[in-house]
Amino acid sequence: MDFAFKFIVRLFITMIISLVLTPFIKLLAFKIGAADKPGARRINTKIMPTAGGLSIFISFSFSVLYLFRDTFAFATMMPMILGALIVVVTGLIDDIWELKPYQKMLGLLLAALEIYFFAGIQIKSFTLPFLGHIELGWLGLPMTILWILAITNSVNLIDGLDGLASGVSMIALVTIGIIGYFFLPNTGAYVAMMIFALVAAIAGFFPYNFYPATIYLGDTGALFLGFMISVLSLQGLKNATFITMLTPMFILGVPITDTVYAMIRRKFNKQPISSADKMHLHHRLLSLGFTHRGAVLTIYALALVFSFIALLMNYASTWATILLIISSAIGLELFIELIGLVGENRQPLMRTLKFIGNRKYRQEVLERNKRK
Repeated sequence: MDFAFKFIVRLFITMIISLVLTPFIKLLAFKIGAADKPGARRINTKIMPTAGGLSIFISFSFSVLYLFRDTFAFATMMPMILGALIVVVTGLIDDIWELKPYQKMLGLLLAALEIYFFAGIQIKSFTLPFLGHIELGWLGLPMTILWILAITNSVNLIDGLDGLASGVSMIALVTIGIIGYFFLPNTGAYVAMMIFALVAAIAGFFPYNFYPATIYLGDTGALFLGFMISVLSLQGLKNATFITMLTPMFILGVPITDTVYAMIRRKFNKQPISSADKMHLHHRLLSLGFTHRGAVLTIYALALVFSFIALLMNYASTWATILLIISSAIGLELFIELIGLVGENRQPLMRTLKFIGNRKYRQEVLERNKRK
């Protein structure tokens, strides 16, 4: 009971530090030029301070290095904080001067290598149904780096509306923390405490970031949150099973889906993968008539659905999990096609269902194919 009380008090202090620190970060952002100006691809109509992620990073670092110094060993935490610092510096430079995509990726790659070699957080092996245990060997390095880069960039991509990335990150982190505590032996409780310290830091920043926002996360915050989610979820993937591999992917279903479909969309449109557009999930919801707040809350709800599925997967048998994945994939594809995330005319599943269920449409398609 004494430990639980101290834990809650420390989380509360972490949140208060973030809450008090954020207004100072707003002033600092304007002074150093970390500001987001209105533009064709921007939602904001006035100049907004960015780099809000600095308050989350500082609060979290202070929490795990000082407030929880009797829980987390300094030698264990410092390499992780160092990797996060590389990401934060990369994001801050981008918020001030706007880096080129390859320059930003270079900073993230450096942080991922630091995590692999110095923090020792790696994917070493995994177990698949029917195939058994597979040791990755040298493939562990590219797999770990790919995981970190993919998740970090996915979270960064959804940072397009007030409170979106911070809210989705909190939902994802809380779910990872719950699953880590109840389902991961040995390291689960340790990782969960780290996660909730980060959630407390985000919670202190959140009132300033939710619609109507007075400060943005910026790349400083979005990259930091994505990086920390990827690293903390990796803690349970050191010797991954089928379920532990899929769980973080489902928890992060919103940013991963948005990223994957953005890549598909740009491939169809013959655009570079790194090119920007206004066809992301939040853009599509706004174009369908959702209000700013309504679009954000809808994506929160979608993130909660993904998190609930991830929780169910940890209770279900292998075959039940496979069926859950298939049904979720079908439902997600229908949703994606209905909102036109890839394009309003690209609806393969809808057309297939229409072909099966609409006799007149089926005859038209068959006639058209005969003429060809």
